[in-house]
Amino acid sequence: MGDLRRAAGVFFEAMAPTSEIAIISDIHGNAFALELVLSDIAERGIGKTICLGDAVQGGPQPVECVRLLREFGCPVVMGNADDFLLYGTDSGAEPLTAGHVQVRNWQLSQLDGEDIQFMKGFSPTVEAVAGEFKILCFHGSPTDFDQVILPETADEELRKVLGDQPATFCFGGHTHVQQFRRIDTAFYVNPGSVGFAYSHHQDESDFKADPWAEYAVLRVEGRKFDLAFRRIPYDAAKMREIYLQSDRPNKEAAARQYEPR
Repeated sequence: MGDLRRAAGVFFEAMAPTSEIAIISDIHGNAFALELVLSDIAERGIGKTICLGDAVQGGPQPVECVRLLREFGCPVVMGNADDFLLYGTDSGAEPLTAGHVQVRNWQLSQLDGEDIQFMKGFSPTVEAVAGEFKILCFHGSPTDFDQVILPETADEELRKVLGDQPATFCFGGHTHVQQFRRIDTAFYVNPGSVGFAYSHHQDESDFKADPWAEYAVLRVEGRKFDLAFRRIPYDAAKMREIYLQSDRPNKEAAARQYEPR
């Protein structure tokens, strides 16, 4: 797992002087939400998309998520949850429960060899150029997919985490929190979560997921840019039904996360 955290990114593409790029992240096996986001991206005519990882592990639709991403053809960053699904390694960054292992084993039983090979092709980082801006995409940080960056993370800590690199835009996921931060001459952006949005500030004994999908869109014209956070609501009852009709372990508890507050 350590080599995955520190290997160089394998994707780089120059983009047109005027362009839009969609940044999606943290799908977590929710193809229902992913379809809504990909449809929204297509309707807006956005020509480029990058996924920041945690694409498959956790949710009730691992096969459907892999197939959608393979068909869509966007580059995907390796997230900590994807790494766990592929290799079963406990990084120690988060508590690993028997439930996590049960869900992993079930998801692996659903995926075929081509699905696994596709996931093994996820990159530690993805780089791009939009107009005159350099973009660096990762999951937690450029060197550690377990790194937690929250709105309350101090600027000095964020400087250390991002390191000395020339990107103007640093896109990271992992925390499922939409945020936009300026650090010196660079910007840190988290697009939120496509498949498992939630508030960190809630009672864990009655945890609820948010019934919407989140992503971000960067539009660049030379040295001008604007950034938009997108939020697409979906039917929570349908999400509960998807869980309950699946064979995913602990599906009843997962479905309850989408009950009304």
